[in-house]
Formats: sequence, C-alpha cells, structure tokens
Amino acid sequence: MMPRMEDVQVAVMMGGVGSRLGDIVASCPKPLLPVGKSLPPLDQGDIPDLCKQDSVPFFEYELRLLITAGFRKFLFCTGYLSSEIEDYFGDGEKFGVDITYQKDAADSDGNAILLGTGGALRNAYDKLEEDLLLVYADSFMDIDYREVVYRYHEAKKDGALSLMTLLRNDGRFDSSNVVFCDGQLKLYDKENPLPEMDHIDYGVNMFSRSVLDDYNIGEKFDLSVIQHRLSVEGRLEGLVVTRRFYEIGRPEPYREFISYAEERFERKKKAAFLDRDGVINEIVYNDDTELLDSPLAVGELKLINGAADAIARLKDAGYLIFIVTNQPAAAKGKTSLGALFDINKRLKELIPEIDDVFMCPHHPKGSSRSTEKNLIGPCDCRKPGTGLIKEAFSKYAIDPDSSFMAGDSFTDALCARAAHLKSVFIGDYKCDICARLDHDKPDIIAKDLADAADRLIRE
Repeated sequence: MMPRMEDVQVAVMMGGVGSRLGDIVASCPKPLLPVGKSLPPLDQGDIPDLCKQDSVPFFEYELRLLITAGFRKFLFCTGYLSSEIEDYFGDGEKFGVDITYQKDAADSDGNAILLGTGGALRNAYDKLEEDLLLVYADSFMDIDYREVVYRYHEAKKDGALSLMTLLRNDGRFDSSNVVFCDGQLKLYDKENPLPEMDHIDYGVNMFSRSVLDDYNIGEKFDLSVIQHRLSVEGRLEGLVVTRRFYEIGRPEPYREFISYAEERFERKKKAAFLDRDGVINEIVYNDDTELLDSPLAVGELKLINGAADAIARLKDAGYLIFIVTNQPAAAKGKTSLGALFDINKRLKELIPEIDDVFMCPHHPKGSSRSTEKNLIGPCDCRKPGTGLIKEAFSKYAIDPDSSFMAGDSFTDALCARAAHLKSVFIGDYKCDICARLDHDKPDIIAKDLADAADRLIRE
C-alpha cells in the first residue's frame, strides 16, 4: 500500500561544486543561487500572493513543490559550502518540515572527498529509511510526486528495487540513455549510448536502501552504476513524465530558469479551473453498478464534443487551464489509483493545452473492497473544499479576480464560492441545485463548456 506522503523520506543531493558555472558559485553553492522574487508562506490559510520583492534561492522553488506534494522529511546531503546551505534552510522549521544533514567526507585539511552520488548516499546510510525519494538540488522537476511514490511501491511488490522517472528526450537536453518500449524500462546506460535510446533519466528516483548494501563507506561510485545493473536485472521500474526539467549546472540554463520562474511565479495570470467528468469528458455507464459513473480505465475516456476546442480557445485568451476533479473510485474499490493516474495522463495527451491536473482520490467512507485504505478518510482536497484550488495557487501565479471555476455539480459552485472565484455552472440548473446553493445562483449558467468559453471570452 502506498504510504502517506509525509512518511516518505526525501534525500537531496546538494554537494556539487558547480565548476561549469565558474565565478558564479565562488561564494554561493548552486542550491542558493538567486533566481526571482520571494514566495509566500507555506501555510494552508488564505490563497497566497506570489508577487513579492526579494529574491529567493533556486532550490527553494523545488523544495516548495515537494512540500506542496506532501513531503515533510528531508535529508540534505551537502558538500561544497555546506554551512551556507545549512544557515539558510536550517532545520526546516520555517518551511514547516524536518531537515537533517549529512556532510560529505573530508580529508585532514577539511577538503571534501568526492565520492560520487552513490558514495555520498552510502555515507548517509545510517540516516536513510528503508525507502527514499532522491532528487538533485540543481534541478527543478515539476511532476506528480504522488504518482512516483505510488508506482514505486506497486513495482516493489514485483521485485523492483528502484524507480526512475524518464523523459522522452530525443537528444534535446543531453544524450539519451534509456531504452524504454512497450511500457517497460529495458536498459539504462550512461556510458554506452545506443541508437534505440530516446528517453533520458529525468532526475527523480526512488530507491530501496538495500541497493547500497554491497558498497562500503568511503567507496567512490555513482548511483548510475547501481541503476544500470538493476535495469539489466529487470529490477528498475520506469515512469515516463512529460514536463521538461530545468537544471542550472551551466550559465545558459541558469539564465533560462530565471526567465521561466519570472513568467510562472511572478506574472499573475487568469485561470480556468475546470471540473472533469461531465464537463470535459463523458460520463460512462458502469456495468457493475448499472449506474452512470466516471471513466474507470483509459479506454472509457471520451471527450465531449467541443470541449477540447473550448479549452484551446480559453488558452488562446490567456487563461491557465487547470483540471480540479474528485476521483474516489480507488477509495471505493472500483479501480486502482494507477488507473486514475493513467486517465489523467491520457487527458493531457488529448488536450495539450491543460497546464496541470489536481485530483482528490479520497473518500470519507470508502469501501471494504478498496485496497487503497490510505485514501479513505477526511481530507482538505475533496470539493467543495478548496484544497485543490490552494494547491494550484501555491504552484502558479494566479489572479483570482479574473479567474473562474466551472463544473456541473453544486459542489463545484460551492468550491468556487469558497475560493472567491467566479462560478460557472455547466448543464441544466435545477431547483434542487438552487436550494443546495442557498438560492445564490452561479455567476454564469451555460449549456456546455463551449458555451461557457464563448461567454467568458466575450466579457
């Protein structure tokens, strides 16, 4: 069973010197390189304002993604200018998390002994938990970390000892190093590129601590050696992600991320928060329950006529496009959590204008049939709660006054009201819905998403 995110340890590799950056890192380690304006507090109160004044260090952007995903336990593996890193991040209290440190080994003169990524992690063995997520502090990697944790633990049941996130690369960012086909990671090899390699190691991995057992403290090796061996043995799981990564190992990509961060985190944009089922895709008939239901498998996902075009027009009109959806089917034992991730991934393939998908997989009561017991119980993200909206605001610069929430249920209208967004009701507005909203009508009532888009764009 997938653990709670707050129970998963995150190991952060942040010991590199950054020699390719030259004088830029003479007195500042890569994780602390200044990028943009300051970010809001990480509380769960009011929707935050991303437009502040002071610059923040590069790794704080990634750290905030990890915290937003639910991680709370961090191990920072430091080396170069480690005291600067520790002075800034401290014990994590100001971020609402727990941070511990493992410094690289040093010689008698205090100079760091470079042991490679594997050797540095092996030195931290006594501080590692049985399973850990590993990321690199010189990279910004915006993916669904909940899916990473889920897929790893599912693969572990079948004997996998590691999961590697992959990006279809085709030589864009560096040399491709993974053979991935038929949904399987066939080979990972950084040293011997092959023509059939078209994916690259994305930089987010999960490991069983046991992969380090055959190495000694102080031994020099890279984690890529372990991952290559595991791929040959068929014990390395692959998970393809679609968003590009940003790494700041060289001046040019560092400048590129500064521009990206300014556009994403500082320039407020209007946003369209869209319910999924009945708004974008069709409701389907469930043979088991003999009732209409959400799609429970990728093959059941069918777009409503005009929905994709409506989203494209909203995107062209300057809206960020977010899907906010309650999906309790796994909690009720109707399907797996993996199937829900697959459906959302397919939706983004069909409608590339979608910027992000925020899904609540929980249900307060669940079902005895569910194998995902951790999804059963109260949560902050199930609509009409505003947890999904707040998550979007924590990841993007959004202007709430020019944004809206559209859905076909009274819960969507209540969510919009609670989040102080314009409310758009899709479909037939009936008396029972009116009563549930205390006779306070939505701002717009539209027959479908296409009709809503027409009216919003004309405003």
